[in-house]
Amino acid sequence: MKTTRFDSQNAAYVQALFDQYQQNPSSIDESWRRFFAEGGATGLLGAEASSATGAEPSTAHLRAARAFGELVDAYRLHGHRAAQLDPLGSTPVGHPMLEAEFHGATEEEIASVPAEFMDLGAHGGTTWEVLEFLRRTYTGTIGYEFEHLEDPDAREWLREQIESGAHRQPLTNDEKRRLLARLSEVEALEQFIHKSYLGAKRFSIEGTDMMLPMLDLAVERAAGAGAREVVIGMSHRGRLNVLAHLLGVPYSKLIAKFEGKYAHTGGTGDVKYHLGAEGTYATPSGEPLSVLLAPNPSHLEFIDAVVAGMARAKQTDRSGPGLRRDLNAVLCTQIHGDAAFSGQGVVPETLNLAQLAGYRIGGAYHLIANNQVGFTTDPGEGRSTYYASDVARGFDIPIFHVNADDAEACLAVVRLALGYRERFHSDVVVDLIGYRRYGHNEADEPAYTQPVMYKKIAEHPSVRRIWADQLIKDGVISAEDAEAIWRQKYDRLIEVQAEVKSAQVEINGDQEQAENKRQAGGQSLDTGVPAETLAQLDRELHAWPREFAVSPKLARQMERRSRVIGEHGAIEWAHAEALAFASLLTQSVPIRMSGQDAERGTFSQRHLVLHDVNTGDKYAPIQNLTQRRAPFEIYNSPLSELAVMGFEYGYSLVAAESLVLWEAQFGDFVNGAQVIIDQFISAGREKWRQNSRLVLLLPHGYEGQGPEHSSARLERFLQLCAEENMRVANCTTPAQYFHILRRQALLEANRPLILMTPKSLLRHPKATSRLDDLVNGTFQPVLEDVAAQGDVQRLVLCSGKIYYDLVARREKDKVTGVAIARVEELYPFPNDELRSLLQKHDPAEVVWAQEEPGNMGAWLYIAPRLRELLGSDTPLTYDGRPDRASPAEGYASDHEQEQERIVWAALADAQKSSASKK
Repeated sequence: MKTTRFDSQNAAYVQALFDQYQQNPSSIDESWRRFFAEGGATGLLGAEASSATGAEPSTAHLRAARAFGELVDAYRLHGHRAAQLDPLGSTPVGHPMLEAEFHGATEEEIASVPAEFMDLGAHGGTTWEVLEFLRRTYTGTIGYEFEHLEDPDAREWLREQIESGAHRQPLTNDEKRRLLARLSEVEALEQFIHKSYLGAKRFSIEGTDMMLPMLDLAVERAAGAGAREVVIGMSHRGRLNVLAHLLGVPYSKLIAKFEGKYAHTGGTGDVKYHLGAEGTYATPSGEPLSVLLAPNPSHLEFIDAVVAGMARAKQTDRSGPGLRRDLNAVLCTQIHGDAAFSGQGVVPETLNLAQLAGYRIGGAYHLIANNQVGFTTDPGEGRSTYYASDVARGFDIPIFHVNADDAEACLAVVRLALGYRERFHSDVVVDLIGYRRYGHNEADEPAYTQPVMYKKIAEHPSVRRIWADQLIKDGVISAEDAEAIWRQKYDRLIEVQAEVKSAQVEINGDQEQAENKRQAGGQSLDTGVPAETLAQLDRELHAWPREFAVSPKLARQMERRSRVIGEHGAIEWAHAEALAFASLLTQSVPIRMSGQDAERGTFSQRHLVLHDVNTGDKYAPIQNLTQRRAPFEIYNSPLSELAVMGFEYGYSLVAAESLVLWEAQFGDFVNGAQVIIDQFISAGREKWRQNSRLVLLLPHGYEGQGPEHSSARLERFLQLCAEENMRVANCTTPAQYFHILRRQALLEANRPLILMTPKSLLRHPKATSRLDDLVNGTFQPVLEDVAAQGDVQRLVLCSGKIYYDLVARREKDKVTGVAIARVEELYPFPNDELRSLLQKHDPAEVVWAQEEPGNMGAWLYIAPRLRELLGSDTPLTYDGRPDRASPAEGYASDHEQEQERIVWAALADAQKSSASKK
């Protein structure tokens, strides 16, 4: 719709009409003739028009025309503030710009301006009628926020859709009856559980019941737009209803959980309102559509990033060397709580991913189930913004607020929202403003903290009742029909409950869990690659088009690296990584890697993506390998740990055949994603039977860079290790890194891999490997000391970078009788390998040496396991920093002094070290 509002930019529009009026008054519309005859043109066009007509300029007409244009804009921009959005009947706050007087004119003066002045004549013959139309459109039970959008095409499209009413499609009588049946199902399930299992937690949907019909319509719209799947992430409120009525989980399964009679499926499991499911939705067209509801812990919004990653993986075809992605194939739906959407930082972090190349999913459909309260906290205490949805405004996302009691309006905003997403591939937010009929959970008493609100709620009819009354009033159904529909839905639940109570349910999941645990074993795998294959890959990894101008300094580095592949060459860390990736691509293993500065590498070590110094164009040799059989993706992520790690975890769940890696800029930064680690990566398999082979690359090591750039908090990961839930390693050679990456990709059993990666070792002259190390063998959980001199009396065990400090000191001081062995894989704990090592040396004492403080690092984890292997005859001594609150020193001189003490104590007199522990 073209807007022709008069201003300094389009005065020619009015000037042309006025010129036409002067030549032939009857050739223009009567309203404009009347306007010009009353002097409006002189007011608008100034002195020239005045002299041409002989009329005096009318400032009143000018003011009225300007006020009319501003008032039209005000309704589009601020009309939502006067909309009737609260089903509990609170008075809208309104906005001063919605009053004519704010713009310096009265409504009577504005009424003199022709309706065509804003191309709104189709909505009324007079300006007064146009304003009434705008009031009905923008201040009804839907509030539209879209004028903040940067794209003028998006704004104009939404204006046309909203003002034409295209999204407000009237329901047929059959559709009205089906909607009543759906609302009856929704309410019946909640009321049945409420009465049958008094006080049991279910986190009822009541108050936002229209969420289910809205999801129905969203799924149907997605199918009509070509979607094959819908992926949903939501917190607990309403989950049971979504499971039953959208995904088709049988009532018997839900009721069995309330009865305490259900089949055990292995692992710890989770409470019923955290569980996920996958089902097939029968669309009206008959085309089945897969719907997946992801399991989610109580950490509310953290699932947003996970389901976005799942959607991206499902949209991506990884079956060949090139990537093919269909953004319409999967609709990502995220259902939020109002307090959580505005309160939890993962929300803006995830919204920020929406238009980034590495994370784009064609727009997510966001539905805020707005209860107008967060547990016991009122909105004014829980956010600094007017709407719960306001955070989305900063990401150029349209927002539609709707009264949850207006069933037809709720369906209208779904049509508008999904239409917008389909057209612009953008996120869109629907704010479903309702209420929470009971407390945060059904055992809670909400009237303690919201007495006025809950007095209103107690007297307020459900949306099912409101909709039924409307249909009865309109003659669509009778009161008896409405009651019969309700009884049928409720009685069905009573029948299923009786069946569940009389059924015998066997606990039969132990075998499945044992099977999973057996699959996690078998850590040994031949991961060597033929020399000729590596040589060919290496040549291509260090080649680029002749016309592509790489930085001369980098080109020299790449040239030097390309020469070390020979038999005696020193292959560095990033070089081994590139060869591992390249070799996997030839074996049809897709690879996806992201992280802050991942393309170049934080320490300027990787350079998988090259930049032309003249044009800035990118070229990735690894994506142009002639033998590549799978796609390779690498992305610099935004400065986010939480959302990006969640996204990659979700991607890895779907892309089980892929090697998915996330790299922290520094390992310390991983704690910014602790919820994803605690609730998903470490526990997802036991709670929800989710398997992932996600790799976390965490730069770790003490080089005097202070407490925030030293420790990836190895101790936290080891504390989370149990039931073979993940793998934790701290490699010390490029070959070990090469083999563990390949093993992670090729092992049948999917488990996350936590890798402590180096910083100073990236270019350490001793931390290199030869071609033969990559060609032969496999990853070794324990590396023995082949350079120990003399009869070994002391065995020093360590992990990671400190090994090179220990060896350098031993060589410098010519220490004999001390062997230094490395524990490369900490979990699963290498019992057999360490037992063999101890039997080989039979040392008089064993020292565990680490850089980290005693309450950090591996010591507290490894000590009891080592003592069990050693027995009571061989003492075990700790050598490292003492217990500390901060992981490392802040001054380089203090670091060097402490590092020197640790190394000396491990080799010279561990028993008397002031930091020793037994």
